[in-house]
Amino acid sequence: MHLLHTMLRVGDLQRSIDFYTQAMGMQLLRTTKRPEQKYDLAFVGYASNPDQAEIELTYNYGVTSYDIGTAYGHIALGVSDAKATCEKIRQAGGKITREAGPVAGGTAVIAFVQDPDGYKIELIERDF
Repeated sequence: MHLLHTMLRVGDLQRSIDFYTQAMGMQLLRTTKRPEQKYDLAFVGYASNPDQAEIELTYNYGVTSYDIGTAYGHIALGVSDAKATCEKIRQAGGKITREAGPVAGGTAVIAFVQDPDGYKIELIERDF
């Protein structure tokens, strides 16, 4: 098996594409418009399948916001420098919800950011 993608429902597709490509440094990989079914899709990521998993952004026509709920946690991304990544995201207009620093009870350096729809993204510092 191979992880293909994670789907997030978004209230404004272009706003989400802009966030993930400009603030998070991903590429817009492909889009699909399904007006008959009343939804549009955009796939973003750092590489296409099968090299890396992607994020599928789904816009359902007429829906501008969703309740995230208590079951959703976060998406995690490996970064070489969490503090510098937070600064780049901040400069691109992104929201930092936890500044870079050691995880509680451990030594791994993490940070959290939030996308325009309120989804949390954890940045975990890793050597690549």
